[in-house]
Amino acid sequence: MGQERMKRALILNAINPQIGGVLIRGERGTAKSTAARALAALLPAIEVVQGCRFSCDPNRPDLYCDECRERLEQLGQLPHEYRVTPFVDLPVSATEDRVVGTLDIEKAIQRGERQFEPGILAAANRGVLYVDEVNLLDDHVVDLLLDSAAMGVNVVEREGISFQHPARFVLVGSMNPEEGDLRPQLLDRFAHAVDVVGLTNAADRVEILRRRIYFEQDPDGFIAAYTESEEDMAERIIAARDRYDLVKYTEKDMYTIAALTSSFKVDGHRADIVILRTARAQAAYEGRLQINDRDILLAAELALPHRMKKQPFQDSVMNPDQLQANMRQARAEAEQAVTEEREAMEAQGAAASDEKKA
Repeated sequence: MGQERMKRALILNAINPQIGGVLIRGERGTAKSTAARALAALLPAIEVVQGCRFSCDPNRPDLYCDECRERLEQLGQLPHEYRVTPFVDLPVSATEDRVVGTLDIEKAIQRGERQFEPGILAAANRGVLYVDEVNLLDDHVVDLLLDSAAMGVNVVEREGISFQHPARFVLVGSMNPEEGDLRPQLLDRFAHAVDVVGLTNAADRVEILRRRIYFEQDPDGFIAAYTESEEDMAERIIAARDRYDLVKYTEKDMYTIAALTSSFKVDGHRADIVILRTARAQAAYEGRLQINDRDILLAAELALPHRMKKQPFQDSVMNPDQLQANMRQARAEAEQAVTEEREAMEAQGAAASDEKKA
């Protein structure tokens, strides 16, 4: 019930995990972890290289792990199979070795064998990695997760020996702000951040009660009642994944995004990249091959609030009217910038032509 912004952020990251993950902030009992688990259950089974410990995609040899590359050289072709989309829950006490995996240095020295023990990143590849109470996790471990989510690969190096494998997953973190916040440097690394609160409308709360009681009394009936809508959404996500690389954008769109982030005085350039990726995913989800102003606006709602500079005790929720006003101004600036750039190029071309004639 409700929480449309959170659901949209999760779906768009499922379409393109390289957007960079979702941070869900909210009070207790607002279905943060339930939403993350529901996303994994929604995603279809994945095709993987048979026997691969890292769930490598047989259609993407360029993303194979080191083991699959060696097998491919030896066999020439690798069999494949289907697996359920993985959902991995990262414990707060996880160490670096538990997350990235470990290399057995002793075997490497004594036998010349490169023995790698996979970690949580390997288990989460092509699935969902959920971190509850991410604000209580060690900062160094959070950095590792965010780096892997952004790069899509995990490289482990020890004593001159290295091993790499794909680590492309939907990163979902949740936290209760009452228990402490993330450092700004780590907060910025999450592509999207959404704040969730309990519903206050009595009718909505009654509907939540009805659904909960329905599930407890008849789990099979409850699942059957929502199977069709879940299958429809899963098909839309699959279609959007296939469509994503075809979605186009113009110079004017990029100028609009840059002007919008500048108007909110956002540090760095990560927000610009996130908004563009998110807008393309939004367009793909809606079945279009070209982004528009609405896509950029919806993307900004997810990418900007946690990156804006705010005063102490100031709410992090963005004012919709302010966002729309800044968006209109950004579009006007973009049109002017593109026009000036085109005129400058035409002037340069004319000058070059005159010089050639002379």
